[in-house]
Amino acid sequence: MSWELLLWLLALCALFLLLVQLLRFLRADGDLSLLWAEWQGRRPEWELTDMVVWVTGASSGIGEELVYQLSKLGVSLVLSARRVHELERVKRKCLENGNLKGKDILILPLDLTDRSSHEAATKAVLQEFGRIDILVNNGGRSQRSLIVDTNLDVFKELIELNYLGTVSLTKCVLPHMIERKQGKIVIVNSIAGLVSVPLSSGYCASKYALRGFFNCLRSELNKYPGIIISNICPGPVQSNIIKNALAEEVTKTVANVGDQSHKMATSRCVRLMLIAMANDLKEVWIAEQPFLLVTYLWQYMPTLATWITNKLGMKRISNFQSGMDADSSYFKIWKTKHE
Repeated sequence: MSWELLLWLLALCALFLLLVQLLRFLRADGDLSLLWAEWQGRRPEWELTDMVVWVTGASSGIGEELVYQLSKLGVSLVLSARRVHELERVKRKCLENGNLKGKDILILPLDLTDRSSHEAATKAVLQEFGRIDILVNNGGRSQRSLIVDTNLDVFKELIELNYLGTVSLTKCVLPHMIERKQGKIVIVNSIAGLVSVPLSSGYCASKYALRGFFNCLRSELNKYPGIIISNICPGPVQSNIIKNALAEEVTKTVANVGDQSHKMATSRCVRLMLIAMANDLKEVWIAEQPFLLVTYLWQYMPTLATWITNKLGMKRISNFQSGMDADSSYFKIWKTKHE
């Protein structure tokens, strides 16, 4: 075999591998580091057992599904949200389907906007379980309204709840983790904290703020390698986040949430979150296409990404104003082309 033929064969093999990876990426639902950890990394079933995990926003959506999956790992759970009856429902289901007993689950009502209560809540958890291994900052609300129509109080509410509430609770838990020199602080951020999208200006701002704050905190905690800060950035997921989203006024919510079935299953999103937690990943993106592709473009080709976002943004606004889910057409077009 001549060297020229060998080089051609190597080039064809490289091209074939590149095409295979491209096809895999087109079907990916997480960033490359996360999917590698899913394939070759540590399992949540090995790494997260016997831990004390405090989850805010545990009464619905991602938070609810997270505690169900955690309950099967043999952890001690602290469930926090404002609606006590919903927390009790979630606890009952954990006991029915998980591996826990009643003493392993603490219901701790919490309003993130009532920052004066966070210190007492933290002391209650420490009194009950003696430690906090993982704090999952999941509580928050989204938004669906145009900037020009939105009252300033909506932006204030989103910053108070999503950003300042999360920062306040973290600051209450942080001294305990520093004393122990270990712990995990998980922030359920959003792809909207990386990619700004129309109709969600206040929500995006609060998520950008969270990402900036916790990236700074990670650097300041560099001398405590046992304390892990993980930014989890999901894209569209099946949950009640749109149903509970703020509209033009603080007293209004979205009238028509549209069909949510085309979005990523909450169970899949949470499984990837657990993999990120088990492998101490610093930031992960969890999204189906085309949202994952757009996120990569924003990181590496921001001018092109801005142009695409502006084009797609008009369709997003049109969908919302016609009573559809704002993102539904993106999924339908992508899946039609790639199935």
